[in-house]
Amino acid sequence: MADAALLEFFENQHPARNYLIVHTATEFTSVCPMTGQPDFATMIVRYVADKKCVELKSLKLYFQSYRSDGIFYEDITNRILDELVSGCSPHWMQVESRWTVRGGIHTVVYAEHGRPEWLPSGGLPSGVSAALGGGCCG
Repeated sequence: MADAALLEFFENQHPARNYLIVHTATEFTSVCPMTGQPDFATMIVRYVADKKCVELKSLKLYFQSYRSDGIFYEDITNRILDELVSGCSPHWMQVESRWTVRGGIHTVVYAEHGRPEWLPSGGLPSGVSAALGGGCCG
């Protein structure tokens, strides 16, 4: 079972500035709860920190703890968001999971915490804003 206790955080060295942090993990794996087959995804975590930031090695180990879990895409994405928000209380955070094509269907799940006004001036980079329909956050 995935283990949120693996997550570690450190003090944000620039808490007075809103800046966007993006972590991309290209080798996320879990198991389909219906078929038992492996699922593969790229996980993208975007956030504007408040007082704490996510430590990267712990994030990697946390992601790896999902490897044997039978869990749906939507649940994984929302659970990761909830556990990261619980640990670091960011101003704003988004978790995007981009799943490998299965049965001819490509799935992308977005889960978001906070309000877009916490984003740095200029909002999200154009590719991210476009993926969200353009008007959500930037």
